[in-house]
Amino acid sequence: MAEKRNLREQIFGAEENAAASLDPEKLGRFQRIAGRMYHTPQLSAKEVGIPAIAKAGRKISEMINDTYRMYFFINVLRLDPFYITVIISLMSVYNALIRPLMGIAYDRTRTRWGKARPFTLFGPALYFGSTALLFCGRLFFDNDIPDDPRKILFVFAMMFLRDTFSLLYKIPTDNYLILMTPNPKDRMSAGLWQTYAEKWSGDFLLAGLIMPLLTLARGGIIKVSPGVIFAGFGIFSAVVGTSGGLLMSMYCRERIILPPKPAPTTKTLFYILKNKYALRKFAAEIASEWWSKGSLPWDVIMQMEIFGGSFRGAPFYLPRQVMQFVSLALVEPFKRMFGGSYRKTVIFMRTWDFVFGMSRALIGLFSPKVIGTWWKAGLVFAVFDALVVSNDAPSTVMENEIDREIDDYTEYVTGEKPDGTIGVLTQLALKLTEPLKALWNIVLLKWVSYDANIADNKLWSQDRVREYSTMYSRVFFLETMADIVKHVLKTIPYFFYDLEGKKKEDMYAALNERRALIAKEGTMAEEMATMMEMMAEEEFAKQA
Repeated sequence: MAEKRNLREQIFGAEENAAASLDPEKLGRFQRIAGRMYHTPQLSAKEVGIPAIAKAGRKISEMINDTYRMYFFINVLRLDPFYITVIISLMSVYNALIRPLMGIAYDRTRTRWGKARPFTLFGPALYFGSTALLFCGRLFFDNDIPDDPRKILFVFAMMFLRDTFSLLYKIPTDNYLILMTPNPKDRMSAGLWQTYAEKWSGDFLLAGLIMPLLTLARGGIIKVSPGVIFAGFGIFSAVVGTSGGLLMSMYCRERIILPPKPAPTTKTLFYILKNKYALRKFAAEIASEWWSKGSLPWDVIMQMEIFGGSFRGAPFYLPRQVMQFVSLALVEPFKRMFGGSYRKTVIFMRTWDFVFGMSRALIGLFSPKVIGTWWKAGLVFAVFDALVVSNDAPSTVMENEIDREIDDYTEYVTGEKPDGTIGVLTQLALKLTEPLKALWNIVLLKWVSYDANIADNKLWSQDRVREYSTMYSRVFFLETMADIVKHVLKTIPYFFYDLEGKKKEDMYAALNERRALIAKEGTMAEEMATMMEMMAEEEFAKQA
C-alpha cells in the first residue's frame, strides 16, 4: 500500500519545494523582501514599452493571417479553395504533433539568460520572416492559374515554416511578462500598453488601411496591385515584430527565479489537475471552442457588400476606433468601481458585451429590411459596436492578469511553472473539437446560403443588397453572434474565481518567499541578487 502511495505521489504529487507545502518558518526569513517584491514596481520604461512594440508587429501579422488570409489566397494569389482546405487541414494535424515538443522544450529551458529570453532572440525573425514571405506570394507567382503546383507547394512550405516558428515565438513571448515581475501593477501597466499597441496597429492601422487600399487597387484608382499591398503589410509587420523581439531579449530581464532543475515532463502534464482555476477555464474553452463563425470572413463581406465598400462603410467603423482608445483610460476607473476585484469587473463587462452585442445580432437577424438599406445597417453596427468595445481595454487587461494569477497558482501548489507543457495539454484537448467545428461550419454556410459569385468583381448595388437582404441579415447576425457565445461560456468560471483579497496576498507572499529562498540557496541571478540587496538596504534604513 505504501508503494502505491509513493507511486501516486511520484506521478501526481507536487515538488518538494512547492510554496504551499514549505515550512512557514523557513519561508518567514524572506517575508519583508517578498512583500516588497509584490508591492514595489520593478519594470523600467523600456521594459514596459518594448514588449508593446513586439505586440504591434504580432497583431498586424496575426490579423493578416486570421482575417484576410482566405481573401489573399482566393482573390489575390488565385489558388483553388480545395487546395487551401487540404493545406490548412494538414497544418492542423502537424500543429497537434509539434506543439507538445515546443512546449516541453520551453519548460525545460534553463540558461544564464533565463527561460524565455533565448527564444526571443531568434524566434521573431523566423516567425515574422516566414509570414512575410507567405504574403509576398503574388510577387513570386504572377498568374491566375488556380492549380499551379508551384503555388500550392509554396503555400504549403510557407505555412509549414510559419506554424513551426510560431510556436517557437509565441509560447515564450506569451509567458514573458509573468517572468519579468511579480508585481501586479507592473504587469497590468505593461499589459495596458500592449493592449494599446494592439488596438493601434491592428484595429486602426491595418483594418483602417488594407480594405480601402484594396478597394482603390481593384478600381484601378491607384497603380498598386493587391499583391503588393499584402506584401507591404507582411514586410512591415516583420520589421516591427522582429525589432521588438530582439529588443525584448536585450533589455527585458527575467526576475522570477525558477528551480534550476525542472520536474519530469511526465509529471508536469498532471499539474493542471492541481489547479482548480485552470481546470474550470479549460472546461469553458472546450465548451466554447466548437462554436465558430464559419469559414468565411463575415466582417469583410459585411463591409464590402452590405455597406457598399470600405469608403462608404468607413464612418460606421469610426465610433469603434474612437471608443477603443477611450477604453484605454477606463482601466483604473472600472477597477475602482468594484473595489479592485478583477472577477467582479470582468463579469460586469462581459454582461455589458452580451446585452449590447445580442441586441445588434437580433436586430440583424429579425430586421432584413434594415440590413437591406446600407446606411441603416451601418448605423445599427456603429452604435452597438461602439458600446461593446467601450470596455475593451479594461476587460483585456484584467482578464490577462487573472490568467497570469492562475499560472502563478500552478507554481504555488506544485513548485513548478510548466506554462508550455500545460498549454500543450489544453491545446491538444481543444483539437478534439475540430471535427465538431467543421460540421458546424457546414451547417452555418448552408443556413446563410452565401454565394460568393453575387458580388465578385461586380460594382456594388443597393438593389442587389435588398434582393438578398435575408442572406445579408444572417451574415450580419453571425458577424456578432459567435463572439457572444464564446464570451458567455468563458465568463462562467469567473463566478467561482476566489483568488482575491487576503487569499491572493497570502499566496503571493509564500510564492515570493519561496523564490527568494531558491535564489539564496542556489546560484542567485545577478538581477535577483541586486533587487534583494536593494530591498534589504531600504528596509534596514527604514528601521534605523
